Amino acid sequence: MENDKLTFLLIHPEVSRTKYNFAGIIENECLELEYISRVLQDKGHEVFIYDRQVEAFGVPEALNKYKPDVVYVCGRTRQENFMLEYCKEAKDFNEKIITIIGGLHAQRCFERMYRDYVDYILTSFDIFKITDMVAHARGDATVDISALDGICYKIEGKWQHNPSKPFDIKRLPWPDRSYFYKHPKNYRYLELEHSAWVRTAYCCPYRCTFCERSRRNLGKYSARDIDDVVDEIAQIEAENIYLVDDDFLFDENRVNRFISLIKEKNIHKKYICYGRADFIASHRDVMEAFKEIGLYYVLVGLEAIDDRHLDSYDKRSDVINNEKTVEICHDLGVNIMALFIVDLDYRKKDFKDLYKWIVAHKLRHVAISIFVPEFGLETYEQYKDRIITDNPSHFDYLHLVARPTYISVRKYYFYYYILLIKLFLKAKREGVYDFIDYGDYIRSFVSNMFRKRKNDDE
Repeated sequence: MENDKLTFLLIHPEVSRTKYNFAGIIENECLELEYISRVLQDKGHEVFIYDRQVEAFGVPEALNKYKPDVVYVCGRTRQENFMLEYCKEAKDFNEKIITIIGGLHAQRCFERMYRDYVDYILTSFDIFKITDMVAHARGDATVDISALDGICYKIEGKWQHNPSKPFDIKRLPWPDRSYFYKHPKNYRYLELEHSAWVRTAYCCPYRCTFCERSRRNLGKYSARDIDDVVDEIAQIEAENIYLVDDDFLFDENRVNRFISLIKEKNIHKKYICYGRADFIASHRDVMEAFKEIGLYYVLVGLEAIDDRHLDSYDKRSDVINNEKTVEICHDLGVNIMALFIVDLDYRKKDFKDLYKWIVAHKLRHVAISIFVPEFGLETYEQYKDRIITDNPSHFDYLHLVARPTYISVRKYYFYYYILLIKLFLKAKREGVYDFIDYGDYIRSFVSNMFRKRKNDDE
């Protein structure tokens, strides 16, 4: 197959077809597709990346424009419907197109992708398997499909699944960022325009019950050499770098090595990363040094304002760490994006108390997620008798997918949107997110408070 040049269309799906998606506030670079693009180009193939969130023309137009031999689509749970739709559109355009689905959602929920118009499913991070699947589809007798781990395929119309193995992230080449460079007004994190994604590790080393991140890569943490990471950052033509590890602030020595190399190579950029409150609370010196080399935003899963909820999530941290983290970030001038979960057991008072805590601790940047029992996690089984929707688009942490414990679905949404409106008004008063249309979002929240819902069981 290496001498058989093919045309690949790699698709990053849209997030939503409504305004209720925060598009334009946070836009994710197509990093997985950029890795795949590099691998395929090194094999001599022609590759096109198409980001439906960015492009003005639809998938049918893209198919007609690029006339691919292979279509690869990846995405998260909330993008499942779009991924399947694109594969069907590809087959409708040309039944000979080979369709492949990959990405995080497919790794855990591959059986949901079993469709006639899907040819293969990649269930691991091993993107090198893509060329093997395509070779098999094109009749290459040297490919033993049964020996390829981490894929789903069909034999006489019946789906088969070969179990995955952990993937060593060190095997990845540097991504091809040509598509990223062609869109200098996209891929932002809040006010930081054109933010490049850099991944230094797969999987989260912690095991919070609500989160699927620790299940990635079969639960095996795999990290790149930090020297290689810094070399990559040095050649990226962007001033903002989003370190998209599930937890970059994990290994103190590794973080210190990163800081030291950035200084040594005289790299001047702004950095965004995710970190836990217990690390930040106990490593003020590391955070100060990180701030000196450009740390701008740190995303912190504070999750709750009481230890009862933190314990129920197996967070292995406490409210004292949350308070210390906020204090340290304020003192150092690091922007903290505080991530909270509104649990299914919330009552009216809990929503009010959360807002009071946010105000009392002078948090300017806040993201509020509804507790979601994810497909394929233990929490889904725990709440399966309370699930009220089968629509994967609702698994976006902005919708209820399970019935609240003490109040109705309607009341829960009402209190949730009141909280969001109050936070948006607070942010507007403080001059946060001046680049967005506050009125547009607030009107959307108000509309959602009173609209009749589909797929909700009341």
